[in-house]
Amino acid sequence: MKSTVEQLSPTRVKINVEVPFDELKPNFDRAYRKIAQQVRIPGFRPGKAPAPVLESRIGRAPVLDEVVNEAIPAKYLEAVRTGEVRTLGQPDFEVTKLEDREVLEFSAEVDVRPEITLPDLSDLSVSVADIELTDAEVDEQLDELRARFGTLTGVDRPAENGDFVSIDLSATVDGQEVPEASTTGLSYEIGSGQLVEGIDEAIIGASAGESKTFTTKLVAGEYAGKDAEVTVKVNTIKQRELPEADDEFAQLASEFDTLEELKSDLRERLTRMKRMQQGVEARDKVLDALLERVDVPLPEKVLEAEIDNRKHDAIHPYDHDEEAYKKALEAQGGDPEAWEREVREEAEKSVRQQLLLDALADEQDVQVNDAELTERIIYQAQRFGVSPDEYVQRAQQSGQLGAIFADVRRGKALASVVRNATVTDASGQELDLTDLFGPEEDQAQAEAGEGTEGAGEAGQADAVTEADEAGSAAASPNK
Repeated sequence: MKSTVEQLSPTRVKINVEVPFDELKPNFDRAYRKIAQQVRIPGFRPGKAPAPVLESRIGRAPVLDEVVNEAIPAKYLEAVRTGEVRTLGQPDFEVTKLEDREVLEFSAEVDVRPEITLPDLSDLSVSVADIELTDAEVDEQLDELRARFGTLTGVDRPAENGDFVSIDLSATVDGQEVPEASTTGLSYEIGSGQLVEGIDEAIIGASAGESKTFTTKLVAGEYAGKDAEVTVKVNTIKQRELPEADDEFAQLASEFDTLEELKSDLRERLTRMKRMQQGVEARDKVLDALLERVDVPLPEKVLEAEIDNRKHDAIHPYDHDEEAYKKALEAQGGDPEAWEREVREEAEKSVRQQLLLDALADEQDVQVNDAELTERIIYQAQRFGVSPDEYVQRAQQSGQLGAIFADVRRGKALASVVRNATVTDASGQELDLTDLFGPEEDQAQAEAGEGTEGAGEAGQADAVTEADEAGSAAASPNK
């Protein structure tokens, strides 16, 4: 087999492959066996008809089609490995020459990782916000903890904001009932914002057994973007009664004996979370600073795939109907054209980030050990509420294990840059983010295979990622 690589652009190549027919004998053997199982020929058992008999019966063309369809992907991969081509995405194949019993020639156009020149990063510096923690934030965390131990008590009065109600819902559009908008016995906290716009105003002031009607725009389903007349019936009203914030509550809800000890622990937890948020901000700003310094050509096919994925995620709740999504967006005051631009801009940034971090990981020779990969899998499985085994199985079926590995590798590369950058807060104080992104010696330990689960850059970077997703919520100090 002969192959050549033609550079079409910084992000796309054309691989030309020439395969003599004598190299295709194993492919022909498999093709004959497969076709023989599918064709019934008198005098021969299934799968036992010899090649000449098969060809005399069905012709040569079906055999050639089977051979070509099997051989091209395999020979393409061989050419990629031989030419050390760093491909991205799926290739576009074209058979350029097929001379039976002589030669098969084909070409494959495919996106490739561009060559990226990395600058000197020794002077990289960013500034992040100061940590500000107020007594009100601590009290808010305490109230959330009290709410977990609160009790719901029925009340004989009209509904108020913060009450829990059991309601029945029905809706019509132009007189037509909307089945998906109808339900009975739905539990709802007034003011939570988890149902349609306008429902809180309708419920507040209503008594048990009373019905109210209001008009709102539907945001999903067949009638997305249209005005609907919604009827809500209040069945029951309950208010949440919180336990007193005292030493007895602290002993009930935590390992502490006094309320002051509990509040001190909440303050420490909030401070740690805010420090992690500083790490998130530093990470994002460092990555933005890198993108400003480095020219990263965009592979067009990869970019279009990223755009399609982002659109798919957005319109998935609308039965993959992009027009329905846009109507719902307009109903909420959004601009579909601005959304299109935003999707493209975000996709471009995402692809540039991935390519840049891959280049950094190559330069640093970043390795990912089994403990780090396992740790990421466990973390992701917890996010999606499935077991690690089920998550791995899903990832294998969807071909995403390689993407998980690449994400861990990119995270380690970025953590290394952040750790070595100068990070200051708004007050001008230089921050030590070692406990978030890991000390430098952890990388050598991890690459030597000595790291344990939860140690090293990958584990620390996951902690920062978790802080990014969790926001400012603090974990409850349960016993």
